[in-house]
Amino acid sequence: MRARDKAAVSALRATLAALDNAEAVPLDETAPRAAALEASPVGAGATEAARRELSERETLDVVRAEAAERLEAAAQLTAPAHADRAERLRAEAAVLLHFLDDAEGTARSA
Repeated sequence: MRARDKAAVSALRATLAALDNAEAVPLDETAPRAAALEASPVGAGATEAARRELSERETLDVVRAEAAERLEAAAQLTAPAHADRAERLRAEAAVLLHFLDDAEGTARSA
């Protein structure tokens, strides 16, 4: 596997996880946290929570934030010993920015 592919895989996996986290529904602070076992829901999917659906703009914002996070981390790695890590972070950010450019270009032409 080429080094660029490793950067792409790493960036895309982390971004998919960030998108998954963004779709999570916040817990209601007033809801009870624990109940009696016999009062708990039963059956397949009984404990599944509905997920939020992100708009296209929200999705692009998450991807943009992931790219910015990588660029910021790379900028902080100034020691020569961290040059490889900084370059990998820049490569991951480049992958994400490429996807953003493609997505924003498609949105403009539509």
